[in-house]
Amino acid sequence: MEKEDFKKYSAELIGTFALVLIGCGSAVIAGEYIGFLGIAFAFGLTLLVMVFAIGNISGCHINPAVTIAMLFAGKIKSRDALLYIIVQCIGAIIAAGLLIIIANGQPEYSLLENGLGQNGYGTQSTAGYSIVACFIAEVVLTLLFILVIFGSLSKKAPTGFAGIAIGFSLVFIHLVGIPITGTSVNPARSLGPAIFVGGIAISQLWLFWVAPIVGAIIAAIIWKYVFEEK
Repeated sequence: MEKEDFKKYSAELIGTFALVLIGCGSAVIAGEYIGFLGIAFAFGLTLLVMVFAIGNISGCHINPAVTIAMLFAGKIKSRDALLYIIVQCIGAIIAAGLLIIIANGQPEYSLLENGLGQNGYGTQSTAGYSIVACFIAEVVLTLLFILVIFGSLSKKAPTGFAGIAIGFSLVFIHLVGIPITGTSVNPARSLGPAIFVGGIAISQLWLFWVAPIVGAIIAAIIWKYVFEEK
C-alpha cells in the first residue's frame, strides 16, 4: 500500500471514529443536558471540523453513503470506495466500543436501558414512527445531504466554505431526523452502536444501510444528469 493511500484510509477511519464518538456520545453521555438540539449540533459540528481537518487528505467522506454516491458519480475508484467503507465501519465500531467503556464509568448507566445512540424504527423509533415513515425519512434526508455535498464541492461553489454548508446541513437533518429514527443517513454510524447493543438493534440495522444507500444513489444520479456541469 502506498503512503498516500494509507493516509487516506487512516483519515477516513479517524474521521468516522470522531463522528460516532462525539455524535453518539453527545446522546448517551450529555443527552439529558443538551437535548435534541445539542445532539444535532454535536453531529454537525464534528463533521464540519473534520471536513477542514481531513478533507484535503481523503475528501472526508466518513460515511459509506457518501462514498457510494461518489462512486456512482464517478468521483472515486471502486477499490478506494471499498476500502473507504471498510475503514469507516472499523472506525465506527472502535468509537462505539470506547463510548461504552466511558459510559460504564457512570454507575447508573445501563446499556439495556440507556442504549448507545443506536437507530431504530417502530417500537425502537424515538417517537414511535412506523417502518415506512422511517425508511422514507432516511432515503430523503440522505438524498438532501448528498446533494448539499455535491453542490458545496462543485466548481462554481464559493471556495473554502464547503465544510460549513456540509456540517450545518447535518445539523438540520438531525433536527428533523432524531425524533424519527435517531438519524442515521450514515450506515457506519448505525453499525457501530448496533454491534454492541445487539438484539433488535442488529435486526433493524438493514434499514439504516439500505435507505441511506438508496438515497445516496438517487442523489448521485440527480446530480450527475441534472445539475453537474459537463
